[in-house]
Amino acid sequence: MKSFIISALALALLGTSGVGVASADPRNPVAEARQDLREARQDRRQENRWERRAIKRYKAGKYQAPKGYYARRWTKGQRLPIAYRNRMYVVDHRNYGLRYPPRGYHYVRVGNDVVLTAIASGLIASVVFDLFED
Repeated sequence: MKSFIISALALALLGTSGVGVASADPRNPVAEARQDLREARQDRRQENRWERRAIKRYKAGKYQAPKGYYARRWTKGQRLPIAYRNRMYVVDHRNYGLRYPPRGYHYVRVGNDVVLTAIASGLIASVVFDLFED
C-alpha cells in the first residue's frame, strides 16, 4: 500500500512538472520569434518609401568626388556639403528607375550611391545604396 501511494504521488508530481505540458504545446517559440523579426523588417522597409536597396546596378562614368572630398556612405538626416550641389552630381531619376523626387528635392550621386537631398539645404531624405557599378 505504501509503495502504491508513493508511486501515485510521484506520478502526480511528474505530471505537474511541465514535461507533459511542454511536449503537448504545438507552438514553436523559435518560429514565432523569426516571424516577428520578419514582420519588423517589413515594417522598417515600408517606413520610408524613398529608400531601397538597388536591385539593378547601372554602369555610369567614372566618379570624381569634389575637390577636397572623398566618397563615403551618407545616411538620412545628414547634410551633403555644398560642393555636391554642382550639376555634374545631379542624377536624372528617369534613367535609373528612381521615384520622382518631391518638390524641392533632387538625387545626387555620391560614389556608387544616390542620395535624395533638399536642393536648398542639402539635407538628406534617403539613400539608395550601390546603384552604380565600379
